[in-house]
Amino acid sequence: MFREMRRIKQALSTEESITILNRGTSGVLAVHGDDDYPYAVPLSYVHTDSKLYFHCAYTGHKLEAITKNSKVSFCVIDQDNVVPQEYTTYFRSVIVFGKARVLEEEAEKRSALEKLAKKYSPNHEQGSLQEIEKQLNRVCLVELEIEHMTGKEAIELVKEKQLKN
Repeated sequence: MFREMRRIKQALSTEESITILNRGTSGVLAVHGDDDYPYAVPLSYVHTDSKLYFHCAYTGHKLEAITKNSKVSFCVIDQDNVVPQEYTTYFRSVIVFGKARVLEEEAEKRSALEKLAKKYSPNHEQGSLQEIEKQLNRVCLVELEIEHMTGKEAIELVKEKQLKN
């Protein structure tokens, strides 16, 4: 169903890809937008148990697109170092594909918000809990269940790793 990566030597392992998802603080969500145009939007997220969670408003292009077609992709760029003298970029990134759904039940919304708060405000637990209580019924939360994931890095980074081993 999903294409195999063309440059397989540059593929990251599942563990490396998960590390990147956990380390990242933002990514770009791509959905099937209006008039068959793709719509890609940057957002903050949290990764846990083969799922990504993010929040948004209850209305807007992103949510309307997800409602029409739950199939989405999400990209996280871990490294992007331009090397002008070599006419290249030393990059590392992960793309996930999956289905997104709006969380409806209060318990799952609360759980997603707690995970987001723990990632982005780890030293403010009490304030986070108060904010969650205040925003719980005002914020829309989306879960992206990962069905397929690929990670890739520049061939130069692959060679660098091989030299270290």
